[in-house]
Amino acid sequence: MKADYDSQAEALSIDLVEVDRWDSGEAIDDTYCNVAFRNGRPVNIELLNPQDRLDLLDVAAERYGLDRFALAAAAQAALAAPDRAVTLDVAANVTA
Repeated sequence: MKADYDSQAEALSIDLVEVDRWDSGEAIDDTYCNVAFRNGRPVNIELLNPQDRLDLLDVAAERYGLDRFALAAAAQAALAAPDRAVTLDVAANVTA
């Protein structure tokens, strides 16, 4: 997973998987959050003004069966290191 926060645009982009292009997109809300798809799978989440809208990542996670904790970690890492790509390797949840 790769995340990038563009501080000039106040936009967060989270690549769930690397793809050459997107086929389509769907809005989570009217303005701030969009999910892009490739072959019917979510591959990217874009979030405008992320400091005030991180709750929309939870909505996207629930709607598309994504790991909300991994999305939150990616968002926080990107916000902490603006204008640089941050790569995360998130393993599956391990239960004892």
